[in-house]
Amino acid sequence: MPIEPAASTGNLLLDALSGSDRALIERDLEPVTVARGDTILTADSGASPVIFPCDQTVVALVVATHDGRMAETASVGHDGAVGGIIGQGRLPNAVSGLVQVGGRVLRLDADRLREAERRSATFRDLFARYADCFLAQLLLIGACNAVHPIEQRCLRWLLTLQDRTGGDTLPVTHELMAAMLGVQRTYLTRILRVLQEQGLLRAERGRITIVDRRAVSAAACACHARVRLHCEAVLGAVYGPDGPRRAAPDADAGPVSRTA
Repeated sequence: MPIEPAASTGNLLLDALSGSDRALIERDLEPVTVARGDTILTADSGASPVIFPCDQTVVALVVATHDGRMAETASVGHDGAVGGIIGQGRLPNAVSGLVQVGGRVLRLDADRLREAERRSATFRDLFARYADCFLAQLLLIGACNAVHPIEQRCLRWLLTLQDRTGGDTLPVTHELMAAMLGVQRTYLTRILRVLQEQGLLRAERGRITIVDRRAVSAAACACHARVRLHCEAVLGAVYGPDGPRRAAPDADAGPVSRTA
C-alpha cells in the first residue's frame, strides 16, 4: 500500500522531503513489520534495499567476528535509513542490520533512490547531508569504543536509544546490550548495577529505565552530544536543537511478527 502524500511516514528523513521530492519515491515505499532480533541486512550480500525505520523502530549495524562475537558500529532509528543509502545498493554490505526495537519500516529499492537523486537536486542534497551525518556517527562511535571506559560508553548507548524510542523505559535485555557493546553479559550486569547504585538508571529483566537523563548526560562521554551537534548543524531539517526529534512513547513497541 503506498504512503498517502499528506501523511507522516514516521521517519524524519522522509518527512523532511518537500512534497514534490517525496512524490518521486512514495509509491515505491513498501511497509514491512520487523521483530526484535530480525536480521534485515546481511553482511557480504549483494543488492541491498534502503530501509527507513519508522516511529520507535531501531536497527543496529553490527560486525560479527569469526569467533561468534559481535559489536555495534552504529544504530539508526526514525531519524534516518540503513542499507543502500550511501553506496549504489548493488555493492556488498560490510555489516549486518539487526533489529534492536521491533516495529514498522519502509523499504525502497536502491535504484529508485538513485533515480530520485538524479531527478532532483534538493532530494540529492538532503540525502548527501544524511550520508555525512551517518559517517560522522560511525567515526565518533569508533573512537568512543576505542578510548572511553565502558561506563561512559554504556550511558552514551542508552541516551542514543532513548532519543529514538522517546520513552524513559527502554526495551532492551542485558544480553543484547552486552553484545552491542562488545563485552560479556556478566561484566555488563556489574556495570549496570553500579550505575543503578549511583541513581542514574534502573535495570530490570528485559528493560532499562533512565531515572535522570540530565545526570546520565553529565556522566556519559561527550560523544553522544558531538554526534547530535554535528547532525543538527548539517541536517537541521531533520534534527532539532535537542538532537533527533523524539518519538512519542508507545507501550506496544516490543517484538512483533514480520509481515510482508
